Amino acid sequence: METCVAGPSCGCSHGCGHEHGTNRGKETLGALILFAIGMVSRGTGHGPWMVLLLAAYLAAGWRVLLSAGHNILDGRLFDENFLMSIASLGAIAIGEIPEAVGVMVLFSLGELLQDKAVERSRGAIQALLAIRPDYARVDRGGDWREVSPEEVVPGERILVRPGERVPLDGRVIEGETLMDTSALTGESMPRSLGVGEKALAGMVNTRGVVVIEVEHPYSESSVARILRLVEEAGERKAHTERFITTFSRYYTPAVVALAAALAILPPLLVPGQVFSDWVHRALVLLVISCPCALVISIPLGYFAGIGGASRRGILVKGANYLEALAKVDTVVFDKTGTLTHGAFRVVEIEPEEDFSEDEVLRLAVHAGAYSDHPVSLSIREAYQGGPIDHDAITESEELRGMGMRALVRGERVLAGNDRLLHHENIEHDVCATDGTVVNVAKGGVLTGRIRLADQVKEEASVAIKRLQRVGVKKTVMLTGDVDHVASQVADEVGIDEFQANLLPEEKVRALEMVMERSGKVAFAGDGINDAPALIRADVGIAMGGLGSDAAIEAADVVIMDDNPARIADAIEIAKRTRRIVLQNIIFALGVKALVLMLGSIGAATMWSAVFADVGVALIAVLNSTRAYGRWGSLKAKSRALPA
Repeated sequence: METCVAGPSCGCSHGCGHEHGTNRGKETLGALILFAIGMVSRGTGHGPWMVLLLAAYLAAGWRVLLSAGHNILDGRLFDENFLMSIASLGAIAIGEIPEAVGVMVLFSLGELLQDKAVERSRGAIQALLAIRPDYARVDRGGDWREVSPEEVVPGERILVRPGERVPLDGRVIEGETLMDTSALTGESMPRSLGVGEKALAGMVNTRGVVVIEVEHPYSESSVARILRLVEEAGERKAHTERFITTFSRYYTPAVVALAAALAILPPLLVPGQVFSDWVHRALVLLVISCPCALVISIPLGYFAGIGGASRRGILVKGANYLEALAKVDTVVFDKTGTLTHGAFRVVEIEPEEDFSEDEVLRLAVHAGAYSDHPVSLSIREAYQGGPIDHDAITESEELRGMGMRALVRGERVLAGNDRLLHHENIEHDVCATDGTVVNVAKGGVLTGRIRLADQVKEEASVAIKRLQRVGVKKTVMLTGDVDHVASQVADEVGIDEFQANLLPEEKVRALEMVMERSGKVAFAGDGINDAPALIRADVGIAMGGLGSDAAIEAADVVIMDDNPARIADAIEIAKRTRRIVLQNIIFALGVKALVLMLGSIGAATMWSAVFADVGVALIAVLNSTRAYGRWGSLKAKSRALPA
C-alpha cells in the first residue's frame, strides 16, 4: 500500500511514497562531505572551493531542481521545490554561494530524516499487510494443493498446519488448536478452537493441524475487510488537514508575490537602497515561507495516530473520524454484545397448563431454527431433543424487534417478547417483562415462557470509568431489552442513563434525542440492527471484528475485539493526536512569523531561514511521530482499574 501522507497538493519531495531509500542517503552524505571540504578550502584559501561547493549543491539539490522543472511544466508552479530552487539559485546569482549550498544540503538532510520519520509512522499500518495470506492448502480430489486464496470457493476444505496463517473464513471440521488472533484483535492471548467453531482469515495456527470448511470467498473474508479499511483510511482527511491543504494552495503564491515586491519596489521607490540587499531579503523570505512544516507534519500526525490505534486493535477509517473522536463528549452503547457477552443461557422454562417444558423448548427451537439472533442460538444450544426437523418448517419469518413466526407442521408457532403476543392477539394473563423472556405460542395459544440470562462483560465497568477519565461527560445505553434488565446492567456498569424496549428505528430516534442535547456523540454497537444508529452518530464504533458485516461497514471505527475499554483507548489516542497537530500548527506559524519579521528588516540571514523552513519542518515531523506512540501506558491504566 502506498499512501501519500502529505496529500496531493504537497509538492514536497519527501513523505509521499515516491523514490526514497539508500540513494538519497548516499547523495546527502556525499553532499555533506563535499560541502565540508569546500568550506575548509574556502577558509584556507587553497583548493577549488567554488567547484566543490557547486558539486555539493548539485548532489544535494538535483532532485529538487528536477522536480521544480517537472512541476512547472505540469502547471504546478508554486510548491516547495520551486521556492527552494529560486531561493538557492538567486543566492548563487548574487554571490552567496556558501549560503545557497548550505540551504540545499541542510534541506536534503532534513528531507532524509523526515523520510525516516514518515516510514516509521507508516510502519504500523503497513505491518497489517503481513496478515494477507500467501496461499491456501485446499482439498482437490483428495490431494492437498497450494493455491491462491482467491481461487478457493465456499464449501471447499482447507488444511492449516501449525505456524501457518488461516487464509479464509470458515468453521473447523477436524482437529483442535490454539489460534493467535493478535493481528485481528491486538490481543496476545491465544484462542482455543475446536470442531464447529469459527476460524477467521488472518489468525495464526500455533498448535495442532486443523481442517476448515470455507464459508466465504476471500474478497469477503475478515482479512480482506481489514485491509480495505486500512487502505481507505488514508483517503479521508481531517478538517484541519483539508484546511492546511487549502491554505497552502493560496499561501505559496502570495509569498512569491510578496517576495517579488520586496525585491523590486524598495530599490525603485526609496532613494539610496541597494538592489542586491533587497533581493537577498526576498530570497530569505522565500526560504522562510516554505509551508512544508504544516503540509507534511499535520497529515503525518493523523496518519501516525491511525497507525498507533491499529497497534491497539482499533481501526479508524480516516483522519476525519480520528479528529471527531477527539471531540466526543457522549458515548451511547447498545447493550447486547457490547456491554454484555450476548451469549444468553436458558435459566428457566415455565410451561402453561397442559404443556411440558420439553414441548415449549421444542416449539421455540423450531420457530427460531433459521434465526442467528443470540437468543435463538442459546435456545438451540439448550435443546436436547434431537435434531431439528427442518422439513416440518414450511414458513419462517423474523418480526423486527419482536421475535420469530413460523409454520411448523401446518400450525402457526411464535417465539418472542411480550410485544409479539400483543401483535398476534395471543391471550395471556401476565405480561412477562421481568428479565429476558421468550414467550412461546402454538395455534394462537400461549404454551409457556423461556427465561434467559446474559452476562455483563468483565471490562464493561472498567470501560465506563476509563471514559470518564478521558473526558467523556455522559454515557447512555439504548437497548431493545426490557426495563428491568436494562436497569440492572446500567447499575452494574455505571451507565448514566438508559432507554429500554426500543425497536431498531426507535433506537435511532433515541440517539437523535441524545445528540440534540450533547456535543459530539459516539455510538457503539455490534449487530445488524445497530447499523442505522452507527451511521447516524457523529462517530459509529463497531464492536468486535467478529461482529456483523453490516455493523463493520456502517461504522467509522472498528474495535477488533469485544473489549469496550478500547473505546477509551481510541478517544485518548485521538485527543493526543489532536494536541500534537495543534502544537505543530502553533510552533510552525510562530517561528515563521518571527523570522519573517526579522527578515523583512534585514535582520535574518539565510541560515535562520533554513531553520525556519527545514528545522521547523523536521521538528514538527518528529513531533508528529509521537502520535504513533507505544500506548503501553493505556494498557497499564486499563489493567490498574478495578473490574
